[in-house]
Amino acid sequence: MRGMFLLVPFLVQIAAAQQPVVPPGSDHEVIQQLLERVQQLEAEVRELKAQRAAATSNSPESASRPAASGTPSADVSSSPAPAQAMAPMTHPRSVDFAKMNFRGFSDVDFHATDRSGDTNTFALGQFNLFITSRLSDQLSFLAEAVIEGDQRNSVGVDLERLLLQYSASDYFNVSFGRYHTAIGWYNTAYHHSTWMQTAVGRPFLFEFEDKGGILPIHNVGISATGRIPSGELGLHYIAEIGNGRTSRSPLDEPVQNVMDENNGKALNFALLTRPTKLQGFEAGFSIYHDNLTPQGLPNIGQTIMAVHAIYQGPAFEWLNEGLLIRNSVNGTDRVEHTPGFYTQISHKLGTLRPYFRYQYVNVPRSDLVFQDVGLMHGPSVGIRYDFSEFAAFKLQYDRTERRNLGGFNGITTQLSFAF
Repeated sequence: MRGMFLLVPFLVQIAAAQQPVVPPGSDHEVIQQLLERVQQLEAEVRELKAQRAAATSNSPESASRPAASGTPSADVSSSPAPAQAMAPMTHPRSVDFAKMNFRGFSDVDFHATDRSGDTNTFALGQFNLFITSRLSDQLSFLAEAVIEGDQRNSVGVDLERLLLQYSASDYFNVSFGRYHTAIGWYNTAYHHSTWMQTAVGRPFLFEFEDKGGILPIHNVGISATGRIPSGELGLHYIAEIGNGRTSRSPLDEPVQNVMDENNGKALNFALLTRPTKLQGFEAGFSIYHDNLTPQGLPNIGQTIMAVHAIYQGPAFEWLNEGLLIRNSVNGTDRVEHTPGFYTQISHKLGTLRPYFRYQYVNVPRSDLVFQDVGLMHGPSVGIRYDFSEFAAFKLQYDRTERRNLGGFNGITTQLSFAF
């Protein structure tokens, strides 16, 4: 309809051009002729509007589209739609979705073991969707959603990371949401993609909470990081505050996504160095503290101290991490210490990368939180074959020794890939 009104001036010009040339000084006659022509055009426009209204009311689209609930239907013949209703609707804050990037990772495994009660089985790994989006020069978004099966063969969805990130400068960056806690190095270097990792899986010291891990791998809160002016030392800091890990009951969801079970907050601080003259080398330490409130037990103050020194070059890799978990029972002199470490070394030979890992964790029998884990240690030997740019085959042998339970052997093959 808007287009009809736009035609009026154009038609007026045509009509004026078709009129006989009037000698100068006959302004009154010219104006009179133009007014008559405008009246004629207005009558034609009214006729066209009536024809369009009749056609619209009889169209299949209008007959099948009901009026909005609670809104009286409009009489199009008497109340023509406004011009803006005919134009495409554009929200002033619409997002440029072309800036959103999707990446995916997954794996398929086969595991065989001689541990009593275990069965040899094929297994689907995590189906990992990694999403990033640049919202502005300083704001960005990151999400990591994982679809995976459990021991009951049920498949569920976990939102592993969800972060709104603000980058003010190289010296201050802050993230809000769910993140991987910066305890040590491995937890923030490798997230939920086995394809990115050299070995089949994570060291059991850094195993995920829902897989029996003893560390607060995930947290919900605020994380800040940045460079520290330090010249060639390349110092960086990480400071975090969040809900911490569930301790009230082992049956509860380990990550406190919505509700914290107490008013205390988990704090973590890390300091690390990346010397400019030693490309690929990083060393650092972190200290984490939280207050645990297990049901039916005294409150526990938990402190986790971790150190690491790693080197990752184009071919050679050497990872070393150690930590100590200190659980002190409030109101008593009782203190339990859990030490743990791993070392991993590998070297790339073309498309092949053989590797070796030794790992150790020792939870005291008297520990009130993870006494069921006990002592676990042993070597892993494997080889990774990158048969494509985005796909790899891994073969790994594990020997695990346990306190009072005897050792067992395991073989795992894995096809991991990115898409």
